[in-house]
Amino acid sequence: MRLTILGGGGFRVPLVYGALLGDRAEGRVTDVVLHDLDAGRLSTVARVLAEQAAGVPDAPAVTATTDLDEALRGADFVFSAIRVGGLEGRAADERVALDEGVLGQETVGAGGVAYGLRTVPVAVDIARRVARIAPDAWLINFTNPAGLVTEAMSRHLGDRVIGICDSPVGLGRRIARVLGADPREAWIDYVGLNHLGWVRGLRVAGRDELPRLLADPELLGSFEEGRLFGADWLRSLGAVPNEYLHYYYFNREAVRSYREAEKTRGAFLRDQQAGFYEEARRADGSALAAWDRTRAEREATYMAENRETAGAGEREADDLSGGYEKVALALMRAIARDERATLILNVRNRNTLSVLDTDAVIEVPCLVDANGAHPVAVAPLPDHATGVVCAVKAVEREVLAAAESGSRATAVKAFALHPLVDSVNVARRLLDGYTAAHPGLAYLV
Repeated sequence: MRLTILGGGGFRVPLVYGALLGDRAEGRVTDVVLHDLDAGRLSTVARVLAEQAAGVPDAPAVTATTDLDEALRGADFVFSAIRVGGLEGRAADERVALDEGVLGQETVGAGGVAYGLRTVPVAVDIARRVARIAPDAWLINFTNPAGLVTEAMSRHLGDRVIGICDSPVGLGRRIARVLGADPREAWIDYVGLNHLGWVRGLRVAGRDELPRLLADPELLGSFEEGRLFGADWLRSLGAVPNEYLHYYYFNREAVRSYREAEKTRGAFLRDQQAGFYEEARRADGSALAAWDRTRAEREATYMAENRETAGAGEREADDLSGGYEKVALALMRAIARDERATLILNVRNRNTLSVLDTDAVIEVPCLVDANGAHPVAVAPLPDHATGVVCAVKAVEREVLAAAESGSRATAVKAFALHPLVDSVNVARRLLDGYTAAHPGLAYLV
């Protein structure tokens, strides 16, 4: 089976390849094609993968190319993890927003809108090429903003594009762990949009254990989201939010913390990864060892400003191992081998949430088989969640409309309608700032 990874020079690619090395079953991935526009990063990551594969019998063969069409030919699965504008672009997204006093995180608020505006046209081009060159391939999207990009691609690939994210999986795993349950045996009632969802129940042997968690202050204080949001707020919600909702519920504190930080997250990762690629290119050292050290630091500092604001402390060791590569591999296995699985994924709504139309991409538990991912029926959202989900989906639709039309006025509307942007004038200045920072937004007129 052939897997093509778009963004193949990206830092997280060794996580995916490492997961593939442990798969010995029939129908496994035998060939991995890395595609990236940066030949230097491609060769560096290929070197890391070669070290990972050393001594592993029948490790998937790895090839690398900067030619997209070549990379797509013959693919059974396409994994899209591109970053349009690179980490330099992410750092600019954060800084432009913070200069206006609003959040610039890459998937939330102004930063997410800016990232979407420059990513959607590229993602649409990829989707069209996949439809033409590899029409039978399944595309697994991890490119952020994952829900928005998946919806853009679905307009050309239908249900053959599926978005993934490790946040809901990690959240469910942490809740199950503190309740003493096996995550593999728990049903997680999770619903929302990407980076905008809530765990409303966790059923073990038919019994919902979440009320027990919400009633116990000690248990609530024993895991990351409990410390991040606080026991009182979680009890008020009657649910456990995805960690990204901290940007909504504690927006003022988050913005202040980000403005006071020595570096934004994007600037930190830009500088950190520049050091990694420089070190890993040297012939006298181990590229894999350099990658391992950098990854450990990256994971330990994830959402550090939010944890500092909440007094949540350091991340726990069990949360430092990532997870999206495991979700991707489980998804590929379920489709390729018709091994039925239940996974939280980003898929078209169909009739799952009545407040959204059928084509809106949502993040919910899905049953996966050889025919793809099928969203499971869920209870309606409470009013407070419905409000923010509908507002953010409206913003995503304006981003899609702006990307399709090239309309600057529509792009301003996308910024202005976001719940975390508090003025139309700020929205106009944001677009001015982003247009100046990103040549890729020159299409907006």
